[in-house]
Amino acid sequence: MQSIYPRGHRKLLNAWAFYDWANSVYSLVIASAIFPIYYSAISNAAYTSGNVPVVFQNMNNETIIIITTALAFLIVSFISPILSGVADYSGKKKQLLKLFCYMGGICSIGLAFFSFDYLWFSLLLYLLALVGFWGSLVFYNSYLPDVAYPEQQDRVSAKGFSMGYIGSVLLLIICLVLIQGGFFDDAALPTQISFVLVGLWWIGFAQYTYAYLPEGTKKDSSKVTNIFTNGFKELIKIWRELGNNLQMKRYLYAFFIYSMAVQTVMLVATYFGTEEVEWGEGGATTGLIVSILLIQLVAIAGAYIASSLSRKHGNINVLIGINSVWAIVCIYGYFVTTPMQFYITAAFVGFVMGSIQSLSRSTYSKMIPAQSTDTASYFSFYDVAEKIGIVIGMLLFAVVGEWTGSMRGSILFLVVFFVIGIILLLRVPKIKAVLVKQ
Repeated sequence: MQSIYPRGHRKLLNAWAFYDWANSVYSLVIASAIFPIYYSAISNAAYTSGNVPVVFQNMNNETIIIITTALAFLIVSFISPILSGVADYSGKKKQLLKLFCYMGGICSIGLAFFSFDYLWFSLLLYLLALVGFWGSLVFYNSYLPDVAYPEQQDRVSAKGFSMGYIGSVLLLIICLVLIQGGFFDDAALPTQISFVLVGLWWIGFAQYTYAYLPEGTKKDSSKVTNIFTNGFKELIKIWRELGNNLQMKRYLYAFFIYSMAVQTVMLVATYFGTEEVEWGEGGATTGLIVSILLIQLVAIAGAYIASSLSRKHGNINVLIGINSVWAIVCIYGYFVTTPMQFYITAAFVGFVMGSIQSLSRSTYSKMIPAQSTDTASYFSFYDVAEKIGIVIGMLLFAVVGEWTGSMRGSILFLVVFFVIGIILLLRVPKIKAVLVKQ
């Protein structure tokens, strides 16, 4: 069943962007805000009491979750080409989007029971929630060239991220009221309710998107012997096609490098704030939540400003500028010790976070050949590059942190990736004016 609205129609674009409103509550409430604080509290208590499995006893508490996160991204990078091949040849792109959405939402609800008393099962829930979130994005992102024309994609991509920031901030405020309101005798219960709300919000609001998106275009599979393994063949095919598309190839090299650092910062920022910032008597919880809210609100402006600047100066030139700001933020972050310094860092992170995510996605979308029907496979390639980069970035972050005994050395180390990313972006050929202004 195809959408009742044609490509470029306002209602179709709004429905696509609305999935960001639905799923971004996971990335904010669980990945960035409440779960990291909850995890730090229960893991510190477990280490103090000695209630930690032997294999983890000589690790820093944050290293456990960093390794689990890296493993989840490794799984996504492996299964996404398989699933993109199934999506392309079965015409079931929307069904796969739903599958990962429901898995992520249900496991997010399951995090209400996260405990060091049964740590392996708890880590499995965390891993599957993360796989559900990022796996669904493979198919969600691949819809962008299907629903929007190239000249619409920067704006629609920015709108999606902005809706995500607004929706996730709204739910975070609700969760904050529950946690800080003193409505429950059990101090852990409002946090656990917050995880349940994330799953219900994500699954519930996604239904609006599903009502409008087409199922996906079914390709001719008469010459395909196995649609499950064909995804890897599609990746090889796209890699070969990149040989004739030097612009996309060099852009992907740059994206692979700088996204290592971007996603690592986003995933560990709250853990850094918990472990490295001197919050004083007020404690870290309120300060971290304020910082995260600041990041989300500033990110809305960042996404739209990047979209506007790209029309004047070209996508690649704007991405070079954003990477430069990221490098400066990481250098400054090395010296952050006080809450005010952390708030300043959060404001700049929010601005460049919203801009680089939105513009990176739309820049790649514009580079996909207009006649291509392999949008899921193209975005699978994009997502595999991003996820493998995240795995490498997270593991290097953990290794440097264990080696130096502090997360500060790891933050400073990430500057290298932004510098290399800038150098590689400078090598992207100036072919399309929409991408790089001459």
